[in-house]
Amino acid sequence: MNLNKVLLIGRATKDPELKTTTGGTSVVKLGLATNHIYKTKEGEKKETAQFHNCVAFGKTADVIAQWVKKGQEIMVEGRIEYRSWDKKEGGKGFATEIMIDNFQFGQKAKGTDGGGRESVRENKEESDNVVPVIDLNEENPPAEGGEDLPF
Repeated sequence: MNLNKVLLIGRATKDPELKTTTGGTSVVKLGLATNHIYKTKEGEKKETAQFHNCVAFGKTADVIAQWVKKGQEIMVEGRIEYRSWDKKEGGKGFATEIMIDNFQFGQKAKGTDGGGRESVRENKEESDNVVPVIDLNEENPPAEGGEDLPF
């Protein structure tokens, strides 16, 4: 039996980078930070961060690029892939990436309305936990505010 499955819940380290392959497929790169909190032998609380390179294709890439902003919490489910290549200046380059199969939005970045803009809502605590529900089977996912976003 073989299994290569990853489940991460963390925050976007920057806005996703959307590109298109020569064949017209959308590809998004997403940096994801996860934290681990533990206590030392002396009882001191410590926290470490791990940074993950995540990649998604197709509609998944389009939706992540449209809705995820730096600081947004997101859960990704996928598999680990390792790549290597020959560098132009000599030697080998290596990358470890999480290939996203599924994802789910979490809490928005603090102080934003999900679009990277400052929130001006009265009931900020409640409204900051609301994220759009997007059906990946739809041909065109809804844009924020019912309008197409210019990117």
